[in-house]
Amino acid sequence: MVMNTPVLVGAAQITQRKDVDQPLDPLRLVAEACKNVLNASGGDSLRDIIDTIYMSTISSWIYEDPSGKLSKILGIEPAHKYIAPISGNTPQLLVNKAAKAISLGESKTILIAGGEASYSRYRANKGKVTLDWPKPPPGAANKARKAIIFYLSKFENSYKLNNPTYIYALIETALRAASGRSLKEHLEHIGKRYERFSEVASENPYAWVQNRFNAEEIITPSSDNRIVCHPYTKRMVANLYVDQAAAIIMTNEKIAQDLGIDRKYWIYPMGGVDLNNIFYMTQRSQLYDSPAIREASRLALKQAGLTLDNIDAFDLYSCFPCMVEIARQEIGIPEDDPRDLTITGGLSFFGGPFSSYSLHPIVSAVNLIQKDPKMKIMILANGGYNTSESVGIYGNEPPAKSWTEQKSSDAQKIIEAKILPEPIEKANGYLTIDAYTIIYDRKGLPEWGVVWGFLESGERTFAFITANSETLLGLEKQELVGKIFLVRYDSDTKHNKVIIKS
Repeated sequence: MVMNTPVLVGAAQITQRKDVDQPLDPLRLVAEACKNVLNASGGDSLRDIIDTIYMSTISSWIYEDPSGKLSKILGIEPAHKYIAPISGNTPQLLVNKAAKAISLGESKTILIAGGEASYSRYRANKGKVTLDWPKPPPGAANKARKAIIFYLSKFENSYKLNNPTYIYALIETALRAASGRSLKEHLEHIGKRYERFSEVASENPYAWVQNRFNAEEIITPSSDNRIVCHPYTKRMVANLYVDQAAAIIMTNEKIAQDLGIDRKYWIYPMGGVDLNNIFYMTQRSQLYDSPAIREASRLALKQAGLTLDNIDAFDLYSCFPCMVEIARQEIGIPEDDPRDLTITGGLSFFGGPFSSYSLHPIVSAVNLIQKDPKMKIMILANGGYNTSESVGIYGNEPPAKSWTEQKSSDAQKIIEAKILPEPIEKANGYLTIDAYTIIYDRKGLPEWGVVWGFLESGERTFAFITANSETLLGLEKQELVGKIFLVRYDSDTKHNKVIIKS
């Protein structure tokens, strides 16, 4: 029986290349992706029944009422419009939200879209192109700030950790130590995985970077692959300077049937769950695990009526290498599993258009399954600092368990029950290192370092590394995790400091 079961009936993506003379602004780029998906899915008949728009927040330009402007460009009049806060898990979260809304009859046809034009803005800032883009509204900076979820506590932020690269580098060192791999072995591990990601991107016509890099070219610092912070080079981290947009349309089975959309184009969201890890990283028992991914993937598979063996390919959010490895472990994918962990090429090579990246693997999943109806694909989207996790499973058959039955509140309560006390702000004594990173300038010289660890009392804290440049440079050649150093609170700077001598 044809029901309110949600089904994706169209998906499209677009990449605006680097050498465009008159680059489209991000909203126009999103509109082009939407036009493409409408033209491919059902044209005017589908356009006329879109009653809801969901969008990722656009970060590369500020607009007054972007969803309203998009509606006007497309010639639609949705009754419901929603713009999600800035977070990497947004696209999959929106798919899950849309599937529930359609199942409950709250919406009939939903357009989900997002995109960025950060590279064109970068070119304009360098004087290489003149942008004919809409003037930002008054108070644009305040509007932008309101769209951001601040995943750092005041204490965490005081240690200059407002750059995601620095936090994920801390997580990477903790993960490396837990794996038992040496520094060299861990870099080789990253290089091998990202070499495959680069290969996938090189075969993807929508990828931003289509040059194919081998492992050595990815992990070795060079003039065009500078070290950002230990242990990351530029090719290991998300590339945000891209011009990319994507869109999908979800409706229910009855509407799809009434519109005469061929069933081979119906792609079902078979399972989907959104869970959060403990919000502040300093109150988690481990930096290198993710109970939210573990439980979200388990519940999504249960809803889909599948096992992990039934999944043919994955797209694990790859803002940084540690996130891929954490997700692989928590989902239960074996280390030597031959299945791909990306279907796009990942955020380093495909591109990382801020909050909208995961919409691209969703589009890719739809296209892959339409070509091969037997395929089942899992997507993991991550937001914050290994914080907000959204899982989706896609295939050509409806879920075993309806979206109205899917519940995850009990799992969320279990995760939150394990919150640890806040870290100690004034530390004096001996600190055992759990994680660390060294920050470099654009010339490849070390500037400063930070450690995370626990005192003899068990209390945990951050501390800056007090050391000269030569010593800082040498720290990337040794494993600091597990070592013990004297820590003192500096009342002048109001920071904890560990002294490391060469």
